[in-house]
Amino acid sequence: MQVSIFFCTFAPRIAQTNDLRLYALLLRVKTDMDYLPQNPAILVSSINMLLRDKEFDSLESLCYNFNTEPEKIKAILHEAGYVYSEEQEQFRPIGYDGNS
Repeated sequence: MQVSIFFCTFAPRIAQTNDLRLYALLLRVKTDMDYLPQNPAILVSSINMLLRDKEFDSLESLCYNFNTEPEKIKAILHEAGYVYSEEQEQFRPIGYDGNS
């Protein structure tokens, strides 16, 4: 998360200096994730962050980007105690999703 704090603090200033190469590098650092984490706790956090920050407009587009199926992610996280809330566009602990 330190990268995100750095990005939010300094990126606008860098953009004002017209150093677009550095700005593009910071943008890539913030959004570059080659694969989804295998650990369910980190996976749910990463997916919720990417959806919250509007890096992807839906769970389906996020899964497409990482070459996986939404149902596979839902099944993995369901086993870990999470369910996807379409209304909130995030994974929530089972029982706190508003639908159970």
